[in-house]
Amino acid sequence: MATVNTLLEDINAAPDGPSVAAIFDFDGTIIAGYSATSFIREQIRRGDITPRELVEIMSAMTSFGLGNLGFSGMMAVTSQYMRGIDEETYQEVGKSLYTRQIARLIYPESRALVDAHLAKGHTVAIISSATPYQVQPAAADLGIAHVLCTQLEVQNGKFTGSVVSPTCFGQGKVDAAETLAQQEGANLDNSFFYSDSQDDLQLLERIGKPRALNPSSKLERIARDRNWPIAKFGSRGRPSLGQFVRSVAATSSLVTSFVAGLPIYALTGSRRDANNFSFSLFADTASALIGMDMNVKGEQHLWSHRPAVFVFNHQSKADVIVVAKLLRRDLAGIGKKEIKSENPVIGRVLEMGGVVLIDRANAKSAIDAMSPLVDVMQKQGKSVVLAPEGTRTVGPKMAPFKKGAFHLAIQAGVPMVPIVIRNAGDVAPKGDFVFRAATVEVEVLPPVDTSSWDTASINEHVREVRNMFARALGQPEEQPPSGKAAAKKKTTTGRKKPKAKKSPVKGKSRAVPKAAAKAKAKPKPKPKPKPKPKPKPKPKPKPKPKPKPKTKVKAKTAAKRKARPKIKK
Repeated sequence: MATVNTLLEDINAAPDGPSVAAIFDFDGTIIAGYSATSFIREQIRRGDITPRELVEIMSAMTSFGLGNLGFSGMMAVTSQYMRGIDEETYQEVGKSLYTRQIARLIYPESRALVDAHLAKGHTVAIISSATPYQVQPAAADLGIAHVLCTQLEVQNGKFTGSVVSPTCFGQGKVDAAETLAQQEGANLDNSFFYSDSQDDLQLLERIGKPRALNPSSKLERIARDRNWPIAKFGSRGRPSLGQFVRSVAATSSLVTSFVAGLPIYALTGSRRDANNFSFSLFADTASALIGMDMNVKGEQHLWSHRPAVFVFNHQSKADVIVVAKLLRRDLAGIGKKEIKSENPVIGRVLEMGGVVLIDRANAKSAIDAMSPLVDVMQKQGKSVVLAPEGTRTVGPKMAPFKKGAFHLAIQAGVPMVPIVIRNAGDVAPKGDFVFRAATVEVEVLPPVDTSSWDTASINEHVREVRNMFARALGQPEEQPPSGKAAAKKKTTTGRKKPKAKKSPVKGKSRAVPKAAAKAKAKPKPKPKPKPKPKPKPKPKPKPKPKPKPKTKVKAKTAAKRKARPKIKK
C-alpha cells in the first residue's frame, strides 16, 4: 500500500513541464463520496424535480449500478428534468453547493498531489463523467485549469433536457485525455492518472503511470494484479464513532476548562490567572482528544515582542485550538457575535475569557467594540489575537484582509506578529463538525514594526502583511493598484475629504462641476445695492456711451469678487 509521501516522491522524480499530464477523476478521487448526491438534494429543495421524477432518477441510477443501463442512458433520464432551466442558475447552484458542502469533502492528500503537480509545471486536469456544474468550482479552488466533463445541451442559455454526445465516460475519457495531450503537448505515456473506479479502466490502461486512489474492491484487485500503486485516504468521508465522540469531548473541553479555572479565581481573586490556566488547559486537552500535533517554525517570535497583535489565516475551527496551544496566556480575542445565538454557553465562556464578540456586518460597530482592547494591551500588557479575513475560508486560499487588526495595532502602538497556519483544514474543514487527527504545520513570522504606520497608508500595510502570508503559503501576492485603477481609487477615496472644496477658486475650478458652481453662484443676487451702475437715464449724454459698458463690467466683476468668498465656504 502506497502512502501519500510515496506518491509525492514519484511526482518529484518526474520531469518538469507541461509534457507530463496529471489527470484526476473527481468523485471518490479528489472528494470523498459523490457530488451528484448533493445536487439531487438541492434539486429536490428547489422544486426542480418532483417525487415521481426522483423515483425515476433513482431507478435509472440503480440500473446503471447493476449494469442494466449504460451511462449515456442514465444521463438521458436524469437530465431531461432540467429542461427549460437557465444554465446560469446551475452555475450559481454549483458554486453555492461547493462552499456549503463539497469543499469539506476534498481529500487533503489529493490536494497535496495536485499542488505537487502544479509546482512541477505539469498539465493538470480533471476528467470526470460528472457535469461541469459539479466539478468547476472545485477545480477553480484547486487551481486546475483544464476541466473535461459530460456536457448538458444548452440553447439560448437554457437546458434542452438532452446530453451532448459522446459523454465523458469509458472510452469518452480516453478521447478527452488524447485531446488534452494534443492541445497541450503532453505525452500520455509519461503521464499520471488517478482514479477510484474500475469504470476508468480504459484510461488507466492507456496512461503511463496509473494510480488507484481510494479504489473500489474491484479496482483494488486489478491494481494489485498489475502492480499499480494503491493509496487509501481516511481523512474524509463518513467519520467513525470514535472520531465523533472525541470531537464532542474536544468542543466541550472549552467549557470544562474554564470551570476548572474557577477555584483559582476564588483563591487568588485574579481573573487573569484563572483565564491563563483555563486557556492552557483547553489547548492541551482539546489537542490531545482529537490527536492534533503541530510542527512550529519561528516559535521564538511568539514571545519576543509582547504585547502584540497576533494575526492568523483562518480556514478551520481547529485554528482556535492551534492558537491556544501556541500563545497559551495573557490573551484577549475577538469573535463573531453569532456565537452567542448559535451556542450561548460557549459564547458566555468566551466573554468571561476576555473575548470581544463583534457584529461583522456592521464595520463601525466592530471598530467601536474593539476600542477597549487598546486599553487591555496598553494597561494590562495583554496581546490580542484575531483573523483579518474575518471568517473561515472553504480552502487554503486566503480571502481579502479586513483592516480592524491594523487599526488596533496603530492605536495601541504594538507590533503585529503573523502566524501562518498551513493545513488546519486537514483537522476540520469549514462546515465539518468532526475533528480528525493530523499534524498542523505552523510558521510564526518575525514581528512587524507598526510605529511608523498611520491610517492614511493603512491599505498599503494591509497588502504588505497579507503578502507575507501569501509568500509563506506559496499563493499569488496582491499587487498594488497602478495606472487607471490607482487614479480611480484615489478619486474614490478622496471624495469624503474636503480638499476640493478648500482649494482656491481662481477663474474656472476643475474641482467643482459647472452645475454645482451655478448652484453656489445663486447667492450673487445678495448684493442688491449694486443696481446703481445699471441706471439707464445716463445714456442722455451721447459723448460718453463707451464708459458705460466698462462700469457695467466693473460692477459685475466687483460683484463676483464679493460673492466668491461665499463660494469658498
